[in-house]
Amino acid sequence: MTNQRLSLFDTTLRDGQQTQGVQFSTPEKIQIAQLLDQIGLDYIEGGWPGANPTDSEFFENPPKTRATMTAFGMTKRAGRSAENDDVLAAVLNANTPAVCLVGKTHDFHVKTALGISLAENLDNIAASFKHIVANSREAIFDAEHFFDGYKSNPDYALKAIHAAFDAGCRWIALCDTNGGTLPSEISAIVKAVIKSGIPGENLGIHTHNDTDNAVAGSLAAIDAGARQIQGTLNGLGERCGNANLTSLIPTLLLKEPYKSQYETGIDPENLPLLTRASRKLDDILNRVPNRSAPYVGASAFAHKAGLHASAILKDPTTYEHIDPSVVGNTRIIPMSNQAGQSNLRKRLAEMGLKDIDKSALPRILDRIKEAEDKGYSYDTAQASFELLARDELGLIPNFFEVKRYKVTVERRKNKYNKMVSLSEAMVVVKVGGEKMLSVSESHDEHGSDRGPVNALSKALAKDLGPYSKILEDMHLVDFKVRITQGGTEAVTRVIIDSADSAGRRWATVGVSPNIVDASFEALLDAINWKLIQEGAKA
Repeated sequence: MTNQRLSLFDTTLRDGQQTQGVQFSTPEKIQIAQLLDQIGLDYIEGGWPGANPTDSEFFENPPKTRATMTAFGMTKRAGRSAENDDVLAAVLNANTPAVCLVGKTHDFHVKTALGISLAENLDNIAASFKHIVANSREAIFDAEHFFDGYKSNPDYALKAIHAAFDAGCRWIALCDTNGGTLPSEISAIVKAVIKSGIPGENLGIHTHNDTDNAVAGSLAAIDAGARQIQGTLNGLGERCGNANLTSLIPTLLLKEPYKSQYETGIDPENLPLLTRASRKLDDILNRVPNRSAPYVGASAFAHKAGLHASAILKDPTTYEHIDPSVVGNTRIIPMSNQAGQSNLRKRLAEMGLKDIDKSALPRILDRIKEAEDKGYSYDTAQASFELLARDELGLIPNFFEVKRYKVTVERRKNKYNKMVSLSEAMVVVKVGGEKMLSVSESHDEHGSDRGPVNALSKALAKDLGPYSKILEDMHLVDFKVRITQGGTEAVTRVIIDSADSAGRRWATVGVSPNIVDASFEALLDAINWKLIQEGAKA
């Protein structure tokens, strides 16, 4: 028996852009579209041509994709024909193979938001899709507020989607626009829609996450017969976000009954791209990745408790629902003052240190516990733990030595008579017997101050002799500060997250009463860890 085909529709570039604090540039949209296409999505909704300059520029020269590129718009306005509606014209002029139009299906919104009669709205829907189909485009209807509309007036909600379907619409995407419909309700309503005469192979689901049920609601729709799933990478979207394709995709490919009953356009061999794509999107948006995100989060396969780590060492399936490498993620056995020798042995093995003197294990644990008493935390700073363990084992190469450094912070008026900050850093290092002095300031290419730690980072990496080339693709992506003791004896803990072009992301920790010293310690660890991973020679 042939498995049924599920269609995956990504709307990151349109719905995702409605996330508070997110604004894509055109080059970023192109980069994200290419990421999505590498994974194997069926449709990529590029945005709304004519709605803003960025989207219009994107459609002027869209990237070539295997996925069906889709332009978004709305059904025609009342009082004009589809042929003379400038919004529809802009969508068609984008020349995409598919067009997705949003339209009202909730009688309350038709009367209140549009201010037209219910009959006029049905005419607008039908005329719009007849026009789209007549122009040889695949038509998709985003049935806005459908579930709320169905609960309020089921007869009218069904008339609205049938108007689109009868006009030749390929997909009817049922939208839970307010995100308040629970999975059991979605299941019952999707079944009612199919019973009304619209086949499941023409039905899609578009859920929002306002009750934290967007993924569950999407799966309920599939169980009820829908065959297209709309969502966004990392669950981006307005308010609480949209259905998270980063969770849905591996669930559909790896979990029963979906694995056995359905097919998607995604090759299982592409699943390892998922974690990297998720983190790359956050990197593009300058957002801190959600460590607890299912499948792709840095903590998704982290096992802190000693009892758990001991079981994982014997058989990973004791506490893992999948092999993390299947989705491109990695297992982490965090090191902390709760760690036991099982955690430590497992973590050292993952570092490639298997045949070591077992007498070193208690010494390493003692160092961890002693350091954490002083304010260090290796729970999240795994790279710093690795360096500590290597140091105790005598396995840290001496790449370079920092002789001294200095940071100044100046507050002054610029040429526009506005007060601005400028940080300058000077670092003296010794590499291979040669002293080198580097100076850098904290202003970025836009003239904005990035702070003293940024200045230190740039100065340190500027001239490290043979190591500078290796560090070119390394950059800081997050910086966290915590005061671990109060009063005049306050101790500052700094955790720095770094990343590189290979998709690696690592965290390091520094502790000091001085925030700059703590930052510099974490920065040195980040650089040393990177050099070790790259196989640099001392």
